[in-house]
Amino acid sequence: MAQPITTQLLLLLVWGSAVWAARPRTELLNVCMDAKHHKEKPSPEDKLHEQCSPWKKNACCNVNTSQEAHKDISYLYRFNWDHCGQMEPNCKRHFIQDTCLYECSPNLGPWIQQVDQSWRKERILNVPLCKEDCQSWWEDCRTSYTCKSNWHKGWNWTSGSNQCPVGAVCQPFHVYFPTPAALCNEIWSHSYKVSQYSQGSGRCIQMWFNPAQGNPNEEVAKFYAEAMSGAGLRGAWPLLLGLALVLLQLLS
Repeated sequence: MAQPITTQLLLLLVWGSAVWAARPRTELLNVCMDAKHHKEKPSPEDKLHEQCSPWKKNACCNVNTSQEAHKDISYLYRFNWDHCGQMEPNCKRHFIQDTCLYECSPNLGPWIQQVDQSWRKERILNVPLCKEDCQSWWEDCRTSYTCKSNWHKGWNWTSGSNQCPVGAVCQPFHVYFPTPAALCNEIWSHSYKVSQYSQGSGRCIQMWFNPAQGNPNEEVAKFYAEAMSGAGLRGAWPLLLGLALVLLQLLS
C-alpha cells in the first residue's frame, strides 16, 4: 500500500513544481496596488495633472487623484507638508512627484507586499530608486524643515491633519536626514531603497522621466520580475526535494 501512496505523493510534488514554474510572471507587471486610491487595473488617463502626466498612457491613478496629489492637505491622506512652516517649493515638487509615482505607476509590481492596515491591503517595499532622484530630492529639501524622520507614523492627527508630536523639534531636513539614503530609505518606512544604479541603467526606478521617450520603469520592472521569478523557482527546489525525501522515509 505504501508504494502507490509514495508514487502519488511524488507525482503531486512534481505537479506542484510544474505549477510553480509555470505561474504567470505578468502578475508582477502592469499591475496596481490594492490601496486607498488606486484603480483596480492600469489604463490610459489622458488628462492627468501636471507632474503626474508622465503616466497618462498607462496609469493606476485617475484624474482626480492626480489633481489632489498637487494640493496641500488634500483629501488623499490629509497630509500637511507644511508641518514645520512652509516647505520650499523646490522641495515640495519632489513630494508631489513621489505621490504621483506611488499613486500612478503600474511598474511597482515586483516590490508590492501585502499589509494588514485599515486603509490599504498592499504597500511597496524597497523599490530601488535611482541615485540621482534621491540625491536631488535630498539636496532640494535641505533648507526645508521637519520634526520627524519617519513620516508614516507617530504624528498627532487630532486636528484632522498631521502635526508634530509633543516634544518633537522642527529642524532642517539634514538634521533628520543626514544623507540622501537616510531620506529616501527612512521617510516612508523603507518604501524606497536608494540604488547604486543611475537613470537609464534599466536597473532602478525613475521618479522623474520624459514620457516622450517612453516610460523607462517598464524595463526595470520586467528585469526584476524575471529575476524574482527565477530566484523563486530555484528556491522552491530544495524545499520540494526535502519533502520528497521525508515522505519516502516515512512511507518506506
